[in-house]
Amino acid sequence: MKRLTLLAAALTLALGGCATAPSGSAPTQAQNCQPTNEQEIAALFDRWNASLQTGDPKKVAANYSSRTLLLPTVSNRPRQTAAEIEDYFVYFLKDQPSGTVVSRMISIGCNTAVDTGLYNFTFAKTGKSVAARYTYTYEWKDGQWLISSHHSSALPEQ
Repeated sequence: MKRLTLLAAALTLALGGCATAPSGSAPTQAQNCQPTNEQEIAALFDRWNASLQTGDPKKVAANYSSRTLLLPTVSNRPRQTAAEIEDYFVYFLKDQPSGTVVSRMISIGCNTAVDTGLYNFTFAKTGKSVAARYTYTYEWKDGQWLISSHHSSALPEQ
């Protein structure tokens, strides 16, 4: 948990968002910050997980920004395009996955957010489960929150 706290603090500094800006410092004219909160950002995982339940890789890929990076749990190949992301989810969805967040830390910036923590996946088709760590970064783009990067890796110590 100490590592998660340090990671979240570093991400908050990197985000440099107006949501945590000191009193009296307003965003610039070009920087209109979309208001949000931890509950809304947490719900983005639920939206993504619900898209998994459809079994449709296109619906899952629709959660991702056009400029994104997916570092998936069960593939060694980074995915950066919609076609590559869809291709990964064609494979991943075959075993009917469902994710549950175990613990998380959310950091919010100006039109960006980070949700990082631990989750478990169960696979209805095989009955197997995988414990993993994750990081989703989100950006406010075209009137919606989209995934700008997604890293997931199985926990090394089981």
